[in-house]
Amino acid sequence: MAGSYSDRDGKIWMDGTLVDWRDANVHILTHAMHYASSVFEGERCYNGKIFKSRAHSARLLQSGVYLDMDIPYSVDQIEAAKEQTLKANGLTDAYVRAVAWRGAGDDMGVAAKRNPVRMAVAVWEWGAYYGDAKMKGAKLDISKWKRPSPETIPHAAKAAGLYMICTMSKHAAEAKGCSDAMMFDYRGYVAEATGANIFFIKDGEVHTPLADSFLNGITRQTVIGMLKTKGLTVHERHIEAQELEGFEQCWLTGTAAEVTPVGQIGAYSFEVGALTREISTDYEKLVRA
Repeated sequence: MAGSYSDRDGKIWMDGTLVDWRDANVHILTHAMHYASSVFEGERCYNGKIFKSRAHSARLLQSGVYLDMDIPYSVDQIEAAKEQTLKANGLTDAYVRAVAWRGAGDDMGVAAKRNPVRMAVAVWEWGAYYGDAKMKGAKLDISKWKRPSPETIPHAAKAAGLYMICTMSKHAAEAKGCSDAMMFDYRGYVAEATGANIFFIKDGEVHTPLADSFLNGITRQTVIGMLKTKGLTVHERHIEAQELEGFEQCWLTGTAAEVTPVGQIGAYSFEVGALTREISTDYEKLVRA
């Protein structure tokens, strides 16, 4: 599938009904467009099965709770909506986007309790997020933006507004010929990439930032479990900027990114080594099991 995301054949599930792709629209005074009252999930379907599907559905609902937004569907109903959308579009391998938002209603200001909470599910074919980076290693810029303090944002929510600095960071990175950007947090510790968590290898042990100011990704949690099953030591901790030059290998994790090796972050270079390739390959097998 190619071309504009607004001009395609297919069906999108909206508020309990399958509608034609081109008709899946909202009013210009939708609250989410003005005040970022939106949460979403990115999921992948492999061979007809969405990986960690129920975990994603549960997180969508919890994200709504964090934003004081009561999504009017249960996990089971969201699961059914995703399956219905995949079937309607004839897809067994696809990216799945579930999104919930405050729509247009009686309120048009910061507060919007009287506006309906709406939901949609769209699915489409989508290949590797970072292109050929799985072989060569992705090249990352270092963002000027920092992940903010948990006292300022609901960092455990997968909320649209939290991606504003990610979009700006990725645009700046792409302008420099990079695939993505790594972000520090408000304290100066290594945080994540714009849409993926990050891991490092040093002396056979794994180091990954403590998820205390950014989303603790489902893929991140899955990979940590894989590493521990292999008997590898995993350190979830605060990582200082000056430690980057001492790490030997690096990879990103995320539903879209899957497990993507990193070859460079700013001036720091990393080997796309055997362990990184092994984890990437093992993850690809796991999601298709």
